[in-house]
Amino acid sequence: MKETLDVPVVLIACEVDRADLLTVVECNVVAVLLRVGATSERIEEAVRTAASGGGVLPSQMLGELLRQVERVQREVLSPRGLHLSGLTPREIDVLRLMSEGLNTAEIAAKLCFSERAVKRVVFEVTRRLNLRNRPHAVAYALRSGVI
Repeated sequence: MKETLDVPVVLIACEVDRADLLTVVECNVVAVLLRVGATSERIEEAVRTAASGGGVLPSQMLGELLRQVERVQREVLSPRGLHLSGLTPREIDVLRLMSEGLNTAEIAAKLCFSERAVKRVVFEVTRRLNLRNRPHAVAYALRSGVI
């Protein structure tokens, strides 16, 4: 079982195998320095960047990570109607309209859903993602970049 930390992690390694790249991300590693180039200045810069919410990856590793994320989206999530955010297109549509200030009846009319279907979508999103209420769900969608 992988252990994750609640703080950003800087990893200094001889190498990171491309197969382990997503595992590294899952363990909250936000900066990777290869040992051969890990000078005290680079380590200090990586720690500062990680602490401020940024990330550091060698360019080849970044390219590989982006390819893996795209592959997960294409092969795993899209066939199941999901987005990287964990939201379906239907949920994204409802949240987008909620963010525009529309109420349940207005959302239902715009999307040709029943009001009950809109309420079910909102309930499922908030339950599945452990969100407190509609504003929290909209905030989640905004932070995830889907609306």
